[in-house]
Amino acid sequence: MLLRNLTCALVLTGLLAVPAQAETLMMATTTSTQDSGLLEYLNPAFTQETGLELKWVAVGTGKALEIAKNCDADVLLVHAPAAEMKFVADGYGIDRRQVMYNDFVLVGPAADPAKVSGKTTAEALKAIAGAKAPFVSRGDESGTHKAEKALWKANNLSPDKESFYISAGQGMMATLNMAAEKKGYALTDRGTWIKFANKQGKNNPLRIVVEGDKALFNQYSVITVNPERCPRLKKAAAKTFEDWWVKPETQKRIADYTLEGKQLFFPNADAK
Repeated sequence: MLLRNLTCALVLTGLLAVPAQAETLMMATTTSTQDSGLLEYLNPAFTQETGLELKWVAVGTGKALEIAKNCDADVLLVHAPAAEMKFVADGYGIDRRQVMYNDFVLVGPAADPAKVSGKTTAEALKAIAGAKAPFVSRGDESGTHKAEKALWKANNLSPDKESFYISAGQGMMATLNMAAEKKGYALTDRGTWIKFANKQGKNNPLRIVVEGDKALFNQYSVITVNPERCPRLKKAAAKTFEDWWVKPETQKRIADYTLEGKQLFFPNADAK
């Protein structure tokens, strides 16, 4: 009897020692959060503190929103405020919250053929168009591409049919590589730029030519996909995800994430 009880106790202990399979949450996000290394940095803490397994697909924000509309993601981490607000207003998403920001920078060849260094964004774009200097656009309806198009439009410029305007149709890192090859200009988020510049080192053929303009502000937010449209959505887990991003400990981790001593993202949580 004692042996049987001991055996049962050991079996029970073994069963209790086996952790329950973590619930998986699917996120659609922008390439900059992956290319910058931020997600890889934050994910272990997220899993440890929430008990959730986070999987993601990193695409342009436009594609991420489409994935969510098709109920193929539970949550979003994106950076195209106007498109995000429309997504929520149209009933596809709920509970949009700001979590962090950085900024866009205009980069170009070290020789700066269009002579835009030190100019405002508006002046720089006009100079690039006037000089017909190569400009490489992501061309993928990402948050960066949407921001770029808005900047051209704000200055009454429509370069998309011009020969100097090159649509890459790819992510930010690939677009920067193409700009380097073409000796062209490009708009990029600062986080991905720092990662790119770090990889290139002393051989980097590009440099920042315009930065610090208010027009280059780049806000990131989290959104839960509307469970009324997507009945299989993991609503409780999605709420945990959003709450985790805005809590002080996570906001501090975002602030602490650096590369080559440079901060890539700046927390500004909307904890509503």
